[in-house]
Formats: sequence, C-alpha cells, structure tokens
Amino acid sequence: MTAESTVPSTGGQSWDSGLSALSVLPAPAAGGPRFPVRRPPARPASPMPVLAADVLAASAGALVLDGSVHRPSLVAVLVAGTLLLRPRAPRPVLGVLDELPAVCGRIAVTWLALAAVRSAYDPGAALSARGLLLGWTLHAAAACAGRGAVHWRRRAVLAGHPRQALVVGPAATAQRVAAALLRHPRCGVRPVGVVAEHLDDPGGLPVLSTDEEVGRALIQNGVRVVLTVSPAVRTERAPLLRALLEAGCTVWEVDPESRAHGSDHLAGFAVRRLDPGSGRRGRLGKRLLDVLVSAALLVPVSPALLVCAVVLRLTGGPGVLFRQERVGKDGRPFTLLKFRTHRPVDRHEAATRWSVADERGMSRFCRFLRRTSLDELPQLWNVFRGDMSLVGPRPERPYFVSLFSQAHPGYADRHRMRTGITGLAQINGLRGDTSIEDRARFDNAYIDTWSLWQDVCILLRTAVALVRSAGS
Repeated sequence: MTAESTVPSTGGQSWDSGLSALSVLPAPAAGGPRFPVRRPPARPASPMPVLAADVLAASAGALVLDGSVHRPSLVAVLVAGTLLLRPRAPRPVLGVLDELPAVCGRIAVTWLALAAVRSAYDPGAALSARGLLLGWTLHAAAACAGRGAVHWRRRAVLAGHPRQALVVGPAATAQRVAAALLRHPRCGVRPVGVVAEHLDDPGGLPVLSTDEEVGRALIQNGVRVVLTVSPAVRTERAPLLRALLEAGCTVWEVDPESRAHGSDHLAGFAVRRLDPGSGRRGRLGKRLLDVLVSAALLVPVSPALLVCAVVLRLTGGPGVLFRQERVGKDGRPFTLLKFRTHRPVDRHEAATRWSVADERGMSRFCRFLRRTSLDELPQLWNVFRGDMSLVGPRPERPYFVSLFSQAHPGYADRHRMRTGITGLAQINGLRGDTSIEDRARFDNAYIDTWSLWQDVCILLRTAVALVRSAGS
C-alpha cells in the first residue's frame, strides 16, 4: 500500500536474538571486498549411495517371495514402493539410528502394500503373516546395514578431510566456538582463522582483520565454510559475507549459546545456513502457482479493471495507473502498478512520504478502492511478469527499505524471496501504520517455513478477508 499514515511505526530497536535463516545480504558497495576466488558452492552429499543401498535391501527382502511367474512384477512393486517412500530428512543424518524409525516404518508400509497387490492379483498366492514378517525383517535389516555403511563412510571422509572454515564475529566468542569445533573433528569442519575487527582475545587461532588477509586465507587454506557467531554480523559485515558467498563459500550462522530450536547442529552448537534459498522444485512450484493463478484471475477480473479505469478517468482525469519504484527480490528494483487513488505533489513526496490515506481530497470512489484493496488488482500483471509473487513480503520503496534496514537488523532479510501482493504479515493484521519490526518478523517466519501449501492457505485467508471487507 502507498498510504495509511504519515509516519511509519517502527516498533523499537529490539529484535529476536534467536537464529533466523538469511538468504539475502545487502549488495557490497562499489568499494567493498572482491575476492578473486570464484568456486562453485560445495555440493551436498550425493543421494546415489543411499539409493543403491535401498534398492539392494528391497532385492534382499524379495528373496522370501516364491518363484512364481509374477515374481518380477512383485519385486518391481517392492522396489518402487521403497523409492517412493524414501524419507526426506530436513537436516543431515548423523547415522542409521537417527533414521531407524522412519526407515522401518516406510518398509512396513511397502510390504503391506505389496501384500495387498499380491492378494488382488493372485488370491491363491497371498502372503502369509509369517512371510510378511520375514520379508519385512530381512528388508529392514538389509536397509539398516546398507545405510549404516554409507553413513560410516561419509563420517570417515569428513573426519579425514574436514572443510576449512573461517569464524566471523567478536574475537572472544569466535575463538571459543573455533576451539570447540577443533575439539570435535568428527563434525567435519576445521576452523583456520577468526575474522574480527579488534583483537580482544590474543589466544587461539590467527585473527584476520582486513579483507586482504581474508582473501589470502581463502586461497592458501582453501576455505569453503564461513561461520558467523553474532546476529549483528549480518549487518555489520554484510559486504564481506556477500563477497564470501560470491566466492563460493557456504555461510552458516552459529548460536554460541545453543538457545535456538529446530535447527541443525554442529559440535553441539545450533546453526542455520545463510542463503539456503528454496529448492529448485520449490521455486518452480511457486512460480507455476503464480503464473496459473494470475493468468486465471486476469481474465475474469478484466471487466472490473475496465470499470475502475473508466470511473477514475472520468472523475480524476488522465493517469489511471500509478507507477512506483519498489524493491524486490535480492534488492532489485521494479515498477509496481496500482490504480491511482491519490496524486502526489511531486516525485520526492511519492518516494519519501509514508502514507496519504487520510487525505481529505480523496474521492469516495478512491476510498472505496483502497478499503476493498481493488486498487491492488493491476499487480496481477506484476505477478504474471515475474516482478512479484502472489504471496510474499510486501515490497517497499527504496527510501524506506534503507531506513528500515538500518533500524531493524532483520528487515533486509525479507528480500531473499520475491515480494508479494499478500503475505503472512498482512493476514495477521500488519497493514498500514503497524509495527515494522512485527512485519519483518512475520515475513521472515514465512520465508523460513515456506511451503506451497502455506501459500495456498494465505491466499484463501486473503480471499475471505477481501469478501468480508467488501461486505462491510
């Protein structure tokens, strides 16, 4: 929205000290650090060894099946069920015991499905309870053995060839975290230096205080991992972290007090990856939803768009559409479209005045457009073009993005995802002159827990709110 009040409510300077995932860091200034290293990010562990172990385990379990002519088909069902029900762990698995319940459970489901298929296909050759139990036991034992071998091999490789790391943050805290990681080499990360502006703890690893020293460490030590140990680092050292990301490093935020919940862990510290981004399939699914829904809506709402445009032209003269620069994903600007409900005095007012909703000169029809959010309908074209998404953080003007980013450390994090027409903050009443800090927290929570189903739920709740607003 362009207007609800004349002064934004920033809600104070405090912010959540817990970890929050971060994907977007402000782009470095023209004179910011530039490292010559341009390596592709480290790839996650290949799923092929675990996949092969699962297929071999399914084949082992199929040994209990008789030698009928239908055996190849039943084995195919068993293998297909095993692959389709493979657990997708939200965090790295340390060993087979961590995934034992999920593995045994999905194997049980696979064998029950196999028994049902066999009974339907050949009632005379239905699996007995003894055969079902024996097949599940053999299959589960083989799967655990195979997966255990894969996990053991991966841990051995990590322990023998740990990833070199830099720790960024206050020297005393960074040295403490680095020392803990060095005491636990099985975590697979070996700190080789601390990046700090001031040497307030002379002991421990070498302290790198300049960008040149960091650049040399990247090349000489082959650094591939960067750990930040203070939330303030995200803003204070944003250009450096962005340069490290561009150099191919993986950046993680560490909670030195391990107070965060639901996170990954590294040597007992709670950690979250910075710049994880959504998976490729997740991004494609979100974009597909945007294109389909915006295209489907543009056709039926075109009469409403035409009526609004004609009424605005007749009552307010030319200039039906209002175009304004907003900040989108990764800090890239784009032109947002809205129906014009107010004429700013000049470009400076349009760029820097927070809101104009209380203007007495606004016509009754313009007030109706704003109250029902019909002035936002042209943004469906922004969504179809790819400037915006249906669901995401609301985009703001560059002036206020700079202002709020300085006041609230988590505000810039909102730009790691494409901005949207509606979002989690909006359906929770955070529109207009409400706390910027609260908006940023809800927007970041939405990004951290994003799912396609969550987008659908937000769209449905937005539709209900619009119907209630129109009926009021």
